[in-house]
Formats: sequence, C-alpha cells, structure tokens
Amino acid sequence: MMEFRNTDPTDEPEALGAGVVKRSTRLADGRELIYFDDPDTTLGPDRGIDARDLDPRPATATMRRDVLTGDWISVAAARQNRAFLPPAELDPLAPQTPTNPSEIPSTYDVAVFENRSPSFGPALSEPYDSTESAIDAPQGLDDLDAPGLGRTRTSVGRCEVVCFSPERTGSFGTLSPTRARTVIEAWADRTAALSALPGVEQVFPFENRGEAIGVTLAHPHGQIYSYPYITPRTTTLLASIEREGDDLFERILQFERASDRVILQGEYWTAFVPFAARWPLEVHLVPHRHVADLAETTDAERDELAPLYLRLLRGVDAIYDSPTPYIAAWHQAPVNRGRDTVRLHLQLTSPRRAADKLKFLAGSEAAMGAWIGDVPPEASAALLRDAITRTPEVTL
Repeated sequence: MMEFRNTDPTDEPEALGAGVVKRSTRLADGRELIYFDDPDTTLGPDRGIDARDLDPRPATATMRRDVLTGDWISVAAARQNRAFLPPAELDPLAPQTPTNPSEIPSTYDVAVFENRSPSFGPALSEPYDSTESAIDAPQGLDDLDAPGLGRTRTSVGRCEVVCFSPERTGSFGTLSPTRARTVIEAWADRTAALSALPGVEQVFPFENRGEAIGVTLAHPHGQIYSYPYITPRTTTLLASIEREGDDLFERILQFERASDRVILQGEYWTAFVPFAARWPLEVHLVPHRHVADLAETTDAERDELAPLYLRLLRGVDAIYDSPTPYIAAWHQAPVNRGRDTVRLHLQLTSPRRAADKLKFLAGSEAAMGAWIGDVPPEASAALLRDAITRTPEVTL
C-alpha cells in the first residue's frame, strides 16, 4: 500500500445548511477526516496536522455468503484490535494532546473520520489507490444473489466514526440543540457523499449507547456503515412494500397518528411506539413527507428534528434513575432501489424492560427470529409520554 503523510492541513472550507462549515483533511495514514463547525463556533479556521507514525491500514475484509439465508457475512479480523474501554486520558476520540495520540489532531465541534479497523472498506469496487491490486468486489446486486456454495467477495465500502463532541462522556441526547443540528447536517452530508462511492448500495447512520449494548468507548459518538449490498432488514422491507403497496409508509404513519401510541408530534415529524413493537422500549420517528434518506430532508425538517429528537432521547433517559442503553438506527432507502417507496425513519430500541432488568434474545428470538414482546406497546408509549413530560422543552 502507498505510504501517506499529511502535509496539507485542510481543503477549502464548504458552507452547508444552518451555517455549518465543513473542513476536510487527511490523517497520517491517508484516512479522510472531516470537521463540521457549529454556526456559532469559537474555533478558528486552522486545523493541526496528524504527525503520528501509523501502521498501514489493514487489508479489506472478505465477505462469505450464508447459503441457507442468502446473507453476506463480513469477516473483519482486524476489528479484534480496536480500542476497548480505554481510560479517559487515552480516549481515542478526544482531540490529540502530547500524552494522548488520538485519532483527531485538533479540537473540534463535530468530527467524522474513516474507521481504522472497518467492517467494510477501505477498498471500493474500484481500487482506492493506484497501487492496490485487483479486488474481488461484488459485480452488482444480481451477482450477490447468485446461488452456490463457498461464495466470497471483498467487503468493499466504508465505515466512518461520527464524533458528536470533544467531551469525553455523553451521547446524542446530552448535546445542545445547536450541536445536534450540526450532527444532523453531518449525517446528511455524509449520506450523500457515501452513496456516491463505487460499489456502495446502502448507507446506515447509527448510535450505540451504553455498555449493555456493547459500546466500547464512553465518548459521545456514532457510526456510519456503507454496505456493498442491501441489508437483510431492508430486503425484507422491500418485500413488505411489494406485498402491501407502494404507499405503505404513508398508511403506517396515518394509522399510528390515530392511535394512543404517539409520543411526540411536530410539523414535519412524528414519534410513536409501533403497533407490533419487538423491544420493551421501541420508538419510530418518521417524517411526514416521503424522503428516501437524510440527504433529501430540507433545512426546515432538520431544524425541527434537532430539538424533537433531543426531547425524545431525554425522555428515554428520564424513565429510570440511570441512563438507558439503546440503539438508534437511521433506516434509509438503498442507493439504487426503492427510493420512491422506502421512507427514511429512525428505529430506537432498548433491551431495558425494567429499572434493573434487560431483555436478552434467547432461543425463540435469536435462533428462530420469532419475537415475544414483554411490554404491550400501548403501555410502553404511556411510560414514554409520562417521562417526556418531566423533561424541559427543547428549542433550536
């Protein structure tokens, strides 16, 4: 692999929506690093150079096809070496200091960078630098669906880390409304950029929160995965839309808004506990008009989303006396299929079924995919509504 040494601090800044400014640069091993500055940032325009002496990036992982399900499994052995609950003074997502050679050379508002040990990438369907040898990338979706035992492909794509704040602890829900709006702008920008990469079929922003979920870093952050295939969850969704009709999401929204499972409503978004919720705590947040992904949302929709989403997350934390673990998953339409029918939506799930109890996936759920709900969705919705009333209003 070609050696890389960053000598140019940043590219020309780019103005985004809501007054957010984007600044792109490179880390010492060639990975992309992007700063997203708040509209009221106190930071200057200069950014430091990453002067670390880093090992070359690991080889791109290989996918194996499970012939029984048709699913592709990425075998990314380099992930075994990723950071695991490091001490606060060695936080790899905090700005670099003389004693902490972290991933980000300068202080920042929001920062996004390529994962050092990704599940997908760094290779794309086309070699990502002139010295990379030919790769066995998927040759389109039909190639991925072809039958046969022992089929493999290169796990092309990209995985990025989204640092919500330079603070060492917290989550999306602890951000200020302005900072939350900057993160949303970053998600939209990265969704558009990653969707344009060769071989990427779906882009997935998400946040894992809490050690009970498996989080290995306390720093407030999320991730974005760019897959070389359409994920199993979305494949099932596409089949459901074919069965139920192209207007499925609009009908779901009207059905849920007429129920007693609504949690929060705005001009552009509604949050509700779904009719057939699987998890003890599960909330869907859906835009009122059809948009395929975050990149298609308007400034007005993003402006409302920031405080509404913060209110929802703070309500989830207000249910009990300690923070609630969750997965916040932004489901977006595939890059090349279902753009007119698959609507952007958030699915927030938590295994917490009581103050001191978690739901674990046992035989029926884990082995057979046959779910048994512990809490009626209407009771969960009432619990969440009550918790939200105990949280202050949030405005941008």
